[in-house]
Amino acid sequence: MAEVTKLIHKYLRHDKKFPHVWCPGCGNGILLGALIRAIDRTGYEKDDIVLVSGIGCAGRLPVYVDFNTLHTTHGRALTFATGVKLANPRLQVIVIMGDGDATAIGGNHFIHAARRNLNLTAIIVNNNIYGMTGGQYSPTTPYGAVATTAVYKNIEHAFSIAELAVTAGASMVARGTVYHATMLDRLIEQAIRKRGFSVVEVISHCHTQFGRRNKMGGAVDMLRWQKENAVRVEKAAHMSEEEMAGKFTIGVLVDRDLPIYTEEYRKIREAARSRLSAAQ
Repeated sequence: MAEVTKLIHKYLRHDKKFPHVWCPGCGNGILLGALIRAIDRTGYEKDDIVLVSGIGCAGRLPVYVDFNTLHTTHGRALTFATGVKLANPRLQVIVIMGDGDATAIGGNHFIHAARRNLNLTAIIVNNNIYGMTGGQYSPTTPYGAVATTAVYKNIEHAFSIAELAVTAGASMVARGTVYHATMLDRLIEQAIRKRGFSVVEVISHCHTQFGRRNKMGGAVDMLRWQKENAVRVEKAAHMSEEEMAGKFTIGVLVDRDLPIYTEEYRKIREAARSRLSAAQ
């Protein structure tokens, strides 16, 4: 308990911004705890961290932490983060986004940030819905699910965020859940330490907008669903397609070393300066 209290007073704006605005039982609180524990283990000073977010429930997270923070426009968090990283590559930039924020209006930015392999960490909270703005379906809402903009059912097929990041070229991609909180700590820590563009998809829950409409029960029921349907990647490798039906993998999907954009960009600048000096 003493350790928890120390982290709260070290990293949270506990005397300014609380109580938070999240619904009771929301997975964002679990993610917040996992994030500050992961950052504490990496040893970064608070001034070394820049936490960037877009709009939505997950976008509120930087409000509560005592780092350099940037609350940006919807879908543009990675764009702002790119600017911060290029301006000062020394900073450790972490971007918090929701599934709608990252893969709908921000989808193109997400794909190209992965392709460029920028040296930053993207944490995408996937709750299968637009929670803050009224329960509209998002690019990760499952086929057949109900939302305020799909009152009969959703007839679009969902993005698989982690697999999309792997294909787009991210250096490290992982998926965790807010039920597997200890594992989530480790995945976020590994992603922060990773050189290059790292992505952690966090399966969370919105029992208010998604669970209630789809008769999945309350927060505890949805946590139980995560427990029963998540399969570690090591185990999934030995399971058949039929055994994996309706389930999803958690753990590290890919971890590879690729050229880093900021370092390659610096080489271009140095080459340009050398050519200019020679010409003079």
